[in-house]
Amino acid sequence: MTLKLGVPSKGRLMEKTFDWFSDRGIVLRRTGSEREYAGAVDGLDGIELVLLSAGEIPRELVAGNIQLGVTGSDLVREKIADWDSKLRELEPMGFGHADLIIAVPKGWIDVDTLDDLDAAAAAFRRTHGFRLRIATKYHRLVREFLRDSGVADYQLVDSQGATEGTVKNLTAEAIADITSTGETLRANHLKMLDDGVIHRSQATLFRGRRTDWTDGMRQTFDALSHSLGLGD
Repeated sequence: MTLKLGVPSKGRLMEKTFDWFSDRGIVLRRTGSEREYAGAVDGLDGIELVLLSAGEIPRELVAGNIQLGVTGSDLVREKIADWDSKLRELEPMGFGHADLIIAVPKGWIDVDTLDDLDAAAAAFRRTHGFRLRIATKYHRLVREFLRDSGVADYQLVDSQGATEGTVKNLTAEAIADITSTGETLRANHLKMLDDGVIHRSQATLFRGRRTDWTDGMRQTFDALSHSLGLGD
């Protein structure tokens, strides 16, 4: 059996992943047209390239359909409960940086910290009769972070579009979203809480922890690890 490596199927994340491997002597390339999710690996036998969306890769790793995968560390933590018991983080890759953060309207001049947010949420519920709404795509990470930070009296509302616009559109009072430069936050008159960084994400190479590998797959992984300088 071959060792299957899942990488993002398009965009800068795919290009940066290809560059990262190429710099280490392993050439990843698409085969066929842009619409065909097929690829090849040059420089080492026994590896099959699988092109997937970054969001699919965590679950495919856990299922054992791929053995190695490149995706954002935020996606692994969001999509997989107890992720570190099912996946092993092999190497942060140094690109795809973005922070998952809590942000509130700039006009909330007395809300700069999570303690302030907790107080504001309690006041909001007393005034309006329902919980303060935080729009996000990252329900697991945000809920765990706010629980550990002691923030109560809020509700998460799902955002599948432009999360930063939900406050202006009056569908949420605050947001939790990925940001890299902060420009979109500023454009929508939002500010990040001083202690509101939930996770600093980057593209990362992961390995599934399943043990049903053949001897050939282990040998291929050892050779790949040597080429990539992964150590143990």
